[in-house]
Amino acid sequence: MSRRGWVLFAAMSVIWGIPYLLIKVSVEELAPSTLVLARTGLAALILLPIAVFQGQLRGLRTVWLALVAYTLVEICGPFLLLAHAETRLSSSMTGLLIAAVPIVGAVLVRLLGGRAPGGRERLGPRRLIGLLLGVAGVAALVGLDVATDDLLAVLAVGGVVLGYAIGPIILARRLSEQPGLGVVAVSLMLAALVYLPAGIAEAPREWPSGPVVAAVLVLALICTGLAFLVFFELIAEVGPARATVITYINPAVAVLLGVLVLDERFTAVTAIGFVLVLTGAVLATARSEVADEADQVGVACQAADLGGVGESDTASTSR
Repeated sequence: MSRRGWVLFAAMSVIWGIPYLLIKVSVEELAPSTLVLARTGLAALILLPIAVFQGQLRGLRTVWLALVAYTLVEICGPFLLLAHAETRLSSSMTGLLIAAVPIVGAVLVRLLGGRAPGGRERLGPRRLIGLLLGVAGVAALVGLDVATDDLLAVLAVGGVVLGYAIGPIILARRLSEQPGLGVVAVSLMLAALVYLPAGIAEAPREWPSGPVVAAVLVLALICTGLAFLVFFELIAEVGPARATVITYINPAVAVLLGVLVLDERFTAVTAIGFVLVLTGAVLATARSEVADEADQVGVACQAADLGGVGESDTASTSR
């Protein structure tokens, strides 16, 4: 990798590791629907003009159904569930649980059938061990480090994980020929329109405090809007395969910030669960001799809490 590639890589590893901290700060004063509206609306204001200027909205009308489905499972559902979950769970715990997305993505691709010859590829011992380790890590985190009263929040994170795993599959199978920036910009705009009524209705009567306003602005403008512009530059510089390695660094950033900034607990169980989940994700999505869709989707689908851009999609963007 070039020096520019390393700089972009480091930037994305941090930018997509801090949203959990910012969401935790924001939901102290904002309703989840209001937060989602602010985040998607402001990000769309950044990305839409750029997408229009670059001509990246052409052809999206022909795939509108897939685009709507992607918006619902990748943005509308997960963004709201994530905000609800962080009203109960710590930002570091949420980041660790979201790290299981590649594991779920690998399972879904296995069940649905990939693009490899013969339709499906055997999981193989390495991937099977990865799945078991990932499940064990999640079980340790939920069973030993989460209070009983917070189980509904854990279920909400489960919904986020499922949405983030399904979204890139839709990208890879239905939207891979479309420009990535155009898809993301339109999806954010659609999500903002969906949450416009509820977001306004549940907005606080008084202007939020300075830290909350700052958190929302950074979350929307930097972690969502600017992040994709940097991510596309990273893909063009180092390729989609290397770019998606950031997905294994984001959870560590989320945990570190939660502990240092918000004084969240970091227990031995958290450490064990962290190692098990990330090791399982690496093994479950490891590239085999036949590169199938699980490799494309499993690694990339949890890049940021947005879930982001699958490798097929990013590859088409970098062309």
